[in-house]
Amino acid sequence: MNILEDLKIDVRNMITTRPGHDFDHIMRVYNTAEKLTKKEKANKKLVLCATLLHDIIQFPKSDKRSKQSSIKSSIKAKKILQKFNLTDIEIKIITDAIRDHSFSQNRTPSTLEGKILQDADRLDAIGAIGIARAFAVGGSEHRPFYNKSDPFCSKRKPNDKKWTLDHFYKKLLKLEKLMNTKSAKAEAKRRTKILQNYLTELKKEI
Repeated sequence: MNILEDLKIDVRNMITTRPGHDFDHIMRVYNTAEKLTKKEKANKKLVLCATLLHDIIQFPKSDKRSKQSSIKSSIKAKKILQKFNLTDIEIKIITDAIRDHSFSQNRTPSTLEGKILQDADRLDAIGAIGIARAFAVGGSEHRPFYNKSDPFCSKRKPNDKKWTLDHFYKKLLKLEKLMNTKSAKAEAKRRTKILQNYLTELKKEI
């Protein structure tokens, strides 16, 4: 699969060092997707091509264009993929997977390959690495860690544009129930416990 090695080189040169969405994120999602692909018996080449290209355009979370990141990535991915020996159907499966993977798009992918990309990307948002990414992104956006009067959103709706900890309640703790595949659901359950344990410990400290 020389296409994968070629894409890794291309993507490494395209991806910025933005916290939470750097090349390390791409490769963690890649490795997770590879494991899920084996367990779910999906098309490895298509899944991994989609994984490498899923974040090639990424606007900051505070940018109004942020919700368009996956759509823009899909369009750019199509142009990149046309230089490889892929069929139109293969390119469509890859680009549809990229377009539909984003949490903000609120879509369920139509193919198994798309479901695996979405699951792998969401798994990287939870667990120990998810906690690190949440606070890295929050710091880059100059957000306080938490709302001092109600850190754990007991009496208000979470607003993760203002406080990083709110992101746990707005999105991260919901991801376990949104996984598509059996393999991802099992891993999400483990990672969600890490989030919950972290919040329990944090409550003792603040």
